[in-house]
Formats: sequence, structure tokens, C-alpha cells
Amino acid sequence: MTTAVPEIKTVENYRISCDGGEGTLGHPRVWLQIPGDKGWVECPYCDCKMVHVDFADKAGK
Repeated sequence: MTTAVPEIKTVENYRISCDGGEGTLGHPRVWLQIPGDKGWVECPYCDCKMVHVDFADKAGK
């Protein structure tokens, strides 16, 4: 059995929310702040990586 790679999303805001995106099968909505120097953040529930568009080519996509 293999483990799925966490999803990577490119976003336009530094303050974003994540709810797992699967309706009732998702997770509680959490608000995340992308650090301006790092350019990305990972959701603590689903490990989805949110990358700001300004850092899309630098954040290991």
C-alpha cells in the first residue's frame, strides 16, 4: 500500500482557510497564515501545502 502525496494548492492570499475540501468527510475549518518570508504553509489536519502565487516557483512545487 502506498501513501498519497499531500495536495499542493497555489493561493492568492496570505490568510487562507482549509476544511479538507471533502464536505462531511473533511476536517474542521482552520485559518492559516502564510509567512511572508517562507511563502507557504501546511494544514495541520490534511497536510495540504498552500503556496502563495509569489512563491510558486520557489516552494518546491
